[in-house]
Amino acid sequence: MRLIGQHEVGAIGMGAMPLSIEGRPDRSRALATVRAALDAGITLIDTADSYHWHADEVGHNERLLAGFSREAMIATKGGRGRPATARGR
Repeated sequence: MRLIGQHEVGAIGMGAMPLSIEGRPDRSRALATVRAALDAGITLIDTADSYHWHADEVGHNERLLAGFSREAMIATKGGRGRPATARGR
């Protein structure tokens, strides 16, 4: 376990980038993946507002993970950019 401020979280967390970038799973599968991680004991989920497929999806993971904030710490990075998309959208 590790302390982040006054909150204790597991030393191993879940990186959530694959839930929102190109090739991501559909919403139900993404939520099932998060549920499986929590059921396995994960207490920290790492994401960023720049993890998205298209430019109009900024904050995709934060919205996806919002329902889990009572079960795990959701850490999000901000201030980093990402080009609109590789597909030009």
